[in-house]
Amino acid sequence: MTTWRKRILTADEAAGLVQNGQRVFLTGNCSTPQEFLKALVRRYETLENVEVVQLLGMGTGDYITPDMAKHIRLNSLFLAPNVRVAVGQGLADFTPCHLSQIPLLFRAGRLPIDVAVIQVSVPDEHGFCSYGVEVGVTKSAAESAKMVIAEVNPNMPRILGDSFIHVNHIHHFVEVSYNLPELHPTMADEVQTQIAQHIAQQIPDGATLQMGIGGIPDAVLRQLTNHRDLGIHTELFSDGVMEMIERGVITNRQKTFHPGKVVAGFVLGTRKLYDFAHDNPIFELHPTEYVNDPFNIARNDKMMSINSAIEVDITGQVCSDSIGPKFYSGAGGQLDFVRGATRSKGGKSFIALPSTTKNDTVSRIVPQLKAGAGVVTTRYDVRFVATEYGTADLWGMTLEQRAVAIANLAHPNFRDELLRYARDQKYLNKLVF
Repeated sequence: MTTWRKRILTADEAAGLVQNGQRVFLTGNCSTPQEFLKALVRRYETLENVEVVQLLGMGTGDYITPDMAKHIRLNSLFLAPNVRVAVGQGLADFTPCHLSQIPLLFRAGRLPIDVAVIQVSVPDEHGFCSYGVEVGVTKSAAESAKMVIAEVNPNMPRILGDSFIHVNHIHHFVEVSYNLPELHPTMADEVQTQIAQHIAQQIPDGATLQMGIGGIPDAVLRQLTNHRDLGIHTELFSDGVMEMIERGVITNRQKTFHPGKVVAGFVLGTRKLYDFAHDNPIFELHPTEYVNDPFNIARNDKMMSINSAIEVDITGQVCSDSIGPKFYSGAGGQLDFVRGATRSKGGKSFIALPSTTKNDTVSRIVPQLKAGAGVVTTRYDVRFVATEYGTADLWGMTLEQRAVAIANLAHPNFRDELLRYARDQKYLNKLVF
């Protein structure tokens, strides 16, 4: 096991192993291998036709420039803020895919990986490194790659679960020591708090939660402080989960799948959260194809999924990845959890969004989605929609019933317009409306 030190390289030496025409996977989120990436950028002019595959990258995205794109081109599987503009300008590529299916692209050879560059914890006495805060798609990428290069960082927490790689399966190591990026909680505004209150009323004691990151998910957690025995099965979690564990609200005691455990794919949060998760038996990180499998999600009774949207139309179509034809993010795990929660015994799925934007001048509850907008959750999959004006359970509703229920979730200034559109489309019975 001690022979792993004989495979230590500098970042520049490791980046020098990348050859023309190769596809390189970079771990994303707060686990992005920063020193390797800097070294790869330093030698970009020596490379041709290198593709970098990544999901949510943290940082400035200064490796995506017009000059660099001629040598190294990013293929993003989710659009983070640092690559959104580049994709819109044609300087980077975007591959739409459900989060649960991305590992299959690697394993099936549809998106074969030549070099996987990951970040891991220091090996333990048995030679195992933890993938730390990011297991997600990283484990599958590393296991299917022809070559694995690992930054070994003593600041990477050792998080438990199906989250380890042995040093014998890593070809080269780069020793680093830098602090992981942090994502601090945001305080919810008044509208987000109102939305959270409506959702919290629908969540029973003993429920298992999936929620993303941001104002509304954090606000929902803050509204659940009087609940009991909540559990977590989610693609990611942040500091709010830690706080609810410390309060005794999240115990995972009533979970019917992995009872007693917080199950997730990756962690986005602060140093305090990373330290809290280190060697903490309550946490288990697993690959995304396991966490986001709708059938595994459904094995949790009373599964509650909470996801956001950009627009919802009068029939229940949900756009959450683009603003018109301009891609904004990606599907992520939204539909995985919508379908999983719907199959769960006593489960519910929520699409949550403020009813308006731009100081109440633009409605996000719309007659039709913008031209070119992508439907992530279809009208056939959507269940609960929540705004600051309440929630509506669309399951089993006719077009007429949906139109009325969804219009009532809109800002009052836009409700008449929505109902007029529904009437024009013959969704409404003219004898009643």
